Amino acid sequence: MIRYPIGIQTFEEIINGGYAYVDKTKLVYDLVNSGKYYFLSRPRRFGKSLLVSTLEAYFRGKKELFKGLAIENLEKDWECYPVLHLDLNSRNYVDDNALIAELHKHLDFWEDEYGIENPGALSPEDRLSRLLVQLNKKTGKGIVFLVDEYDKPVLSAIDNEDLSASYRGILKAFYSVLKTYDKYIKFGFLTGVTKLGKVSVFSDLNNPTDISMDKEFQSICGISEEELRNNFGDEIADMAQENGMSVDECYATMGEMYDGYHFYPNGVGMYNPFSVLNALRSKNFGSYWFETGTPTGLVLALRSCKEDISSLNNISVSPNSIKAIESYKTSIIPLLYQSGYLTIKGTEDDGFLTLGFPNREVEDGFINQLLPLYSSFNEQEKDNLIRKLRKALRQGDLETFFEEMKTYLAGMYYEFFKNEEQTFQSVFYIIGTLIGNGTRPELHTNRGRIDLLVQTKDYIYIFEFKHDGTPEEALKQIHEKGYADQFKTDSRKKFLVGVNFDSQLRNIPEDGWKVEEIS
Repeated sequence: MIRYPIGIQTFEEIINGGYAYVDKTKLVYDLVNSGKYYFLSRPRRFGKSLLVSTLEAYFRGKKELFKGLAIENLEKDWECYPVLHLDLNSRNYVDDNALIAELHKHLDFWEDEYGIENPGALSPEDRLSRLLVQLNKKTGKGIVFLVDEYDKPVLSAIDNEDLSASYRGILKAFYSVLKTYDKYIKFGFLTGVTKLGKVSVFSDLNNPTDISMDKEFQSICGISEEELRNNFGDEIADMAQENGMSVDECYATMGEMYDGYHFYPNGVGMYNPFSVLNALRSKNFGSYWFETGTPTGLVLALRSCKEDISSLNNISVSPNSIKAIESYKTSIIPLLYQSGYLTIKGTEDDGFLTLGFPNREVEDGFINQLLPLYSSFNEQEKDNLIRKLRKALRQGDLETFFEEMKTYLAGMYYEFFKNEEQTFQSVFYIIGTLIGNGTRPELHTNRGRIDLLVQTKDYIYIFEFKHDGTPEEALKQIHEKGYADQFKTDSRKKFLVGVNFDSQLRNIPEDGWKVEEIS
């Protein structure tokens, strides 16, 4: 049976343990031989740590680990270099001392590994300076500096501007050593979820080449369609049989669930490797990426989000606007893109990019995270609400549907009503998405945009929402825009539903909805 390296991020352990490995070593070789300093941003659980570990094994000259891989026939020398591997992902960063202690911990390890005397009470940057000089003098070779999750400390303090600024300052001073002592560096590679803007931690570094949106290296992390078929064809066939579907149907469902990440305009579609491996292991199309938890920083950012949530799945941005994060309080879009919640869906005539959710796993998981943020509803209460709303719509019971909606709106946090109309639209968009099964929020037609379309076995509902208007105005718009025309030949019962949100009540008033059945 194939062994899936779920949770294993060390290249050496994967190879020696006989785990499945998708060969990325041709790209590793090209990367190493085309430059000196690099930065790569990719979503969490996308293989960044494995890539760093692969680079470490390569620079340590562990030729035996690469037997049968592409790089075996490319590399002729297999020299061994001193490697400093800094992993910032394993600590809970709560104050200045936490980051400083983590840097000193790594410095202790490096000095011990290479037999360099501990200098005592020095700052992390001074210790690193001394270590680079001593290590080069001892080995006579350039030093490889690898950093995994460089942004973890800053993102963990995203809601604390003073602490975040302090962390940036500490890291900036630490990384600036690489510029000062550049002559001792053979290769530098840094990874993270985000690229931080403004006073960047990279500003004193030798301008690392950002390959996050590079055409040549767009597939260096993740699994492409070709790689999925070449490496896991038998496993896909087994999964198809387990789920009572054809092999082609299984590939299509895998694509719908986990494919769709694009890191270059009109580039190769990439699958989330963590989700793919879990799905193949369990033979079940689950939501695995979200089971690992939503980053705290993202949740905090969503609470302050100024964008209309309903527009996120078709938003237009300039390429430069998503390359670095200035402040999530200005816009959450760069953070959502770099975190993997949004991806490049297409390129517009003026060079702007269209962003959207990469796949169903991400869209469903993202929307599931949002609803509890607007109110005190816990996970169970949220699930109960969605279940009741689905049942009411299946039974044609709009009275119950709106009673449940009004109960939820009454429990929403006061601070979210700074923009009542946007909040109201966002909540209905989220709920419409969660209802699922034929529900289409923000459905575009040739004459406008249906706010919410719900289709069940027996009913079709077309919802139009107004803010401080009347349900009659909403119904009038449905008629004028011809939203129901596409369903004229459908035999199901069809209801047009006009809804008004009252900004004074912050809710739907008693006479705030009206329904009209059409033939």
